[in-house]
Amino acid sequence: MTTGKNELLAAAREIVTHISPGVLSAHCGGADISLVVDVRESHEVEAGKLPGAVHIPRGRLELEIEGVISPQEPVVVYCHSGLRSLLAAKTLMDMGYQQVYSLEGGVEAWKAAGLSLERGPVLSDPARQRYARQLTLPEVGESGQLKLQQARVLVVGAGGLGSPSLLYLAGAGVGTLGIVDDDLVELSNLHRQVIHRTDDAGIKKVESVIRAVRELNPEVRVESLDAKVHEDNIDSLLSKGWDVVLDGTDRIPVRYLLNDKCTEAKIPLVYGAVHTFEGQVTVFAPHLTGPCYRCFFPTPPPPEAAPSCAEAGVLGVLPGLIGILQALQVLHILLGSGEPLIGRVLRFDGRGSRMDEIRLPKDPTCSTCGVESSKRMISSK
Repeated sequence: MTTGKNELLAAAREIVTHISPGVLSAHCGGADISLVVDVRESHEVEAGKLPGAVHIPRGRLELEIEGVISPQEPVVVYCHSGLRSLLAAKTLMDMGYQQVYSLEGGVEAWKAAGLSLERGPVLSDPARQRYARQLTLPEVGESGQLKLQQARVLVVGAGGLGSPSLLYLAGAGVGTLGIVDDDLVELSNLHRQVIHRTDDAGIKKVESVIRAVRELNPEVRVESLDAKVHEDNIDSLLSKGWDVVLDGTDRIPVRYLLNDKCTEAKIPLVYGAVHTFEGQVTVFAPHLTGPCYRCFFPTPPPPEAAPSCAEAGVLGVLPGLIGILQALQVLHILLGSGEPLIGRVLRFDGRGSRMDEIRLPKDPTCSTCGVESSKRMISSK
């Protein structure tokens, strides 16, 4: 025997507790209401939603809710008139949510009570199609995708590490990508710097990056600087509101400069490095209790101990692997999910196809992020 719409609604009404607009308005944001969820479609939300509400369309509620709130916390769901939210509330109760309420009368009743709506960013229908497989992940969902859409990530270097990182960050929907590089594309780059094409040989790498990102994801903005990073421009460069900086350079002095300035500005720095068949990745974020680059390498090595790819050679696929792992760390940080490599170094041996991990503790004597350094920074303010 099949169950019709009326029977489903009647069954839901028997067990779901309603909450009036006035009561919700008085308690919203308090300890007794942890979350308000808008279960309408994107085009409906564009006209406005309840203040502070999270948008999870009814069709995705079961997939995304667990990544937003635990079953023990109180949650209110609402729709246009109260019917979809009634069924949504029953679904949550069936999933084990213990304190679920449906807004009586939905948005229409909220407006009739003289209460205001807020307009906030929502994903467009094309964006929902583009990121459909990513949105399915509870760790992402619409709220996570909106975080990525509003994020700003600076990538220093459009070479072997920066190329795959930029492509995957653009593909993931990071809203603004900054790129700093002063080199030209050369044929010898192309076996590993996959963001550039053969036809790009001889043009500026930043121009090639802009073209490639636009072709992959026209929703992503690119802010480019055709220049080397140095003492005279680093402060201005980092003052543009970046959420994360990705180190894709192979110049040792720039690595130390980025580390010191990112530590000072409290910006997570995602580090990657490759050499012949070996690579490593970590995140330097002293403001998040992690170490910095100087905890790892207190002083620069002599030039002969750190040969460039041109001098030592590199298997093209290796920077691709490391760059993608760097992009993963950026996404972890932006989404606030997963376990970024803070205090851990992931090392890859390409010859043996092995990965291992070492712990990297914060050095209390570090000249950049140690205890004495922190005291000097405080006393200088």
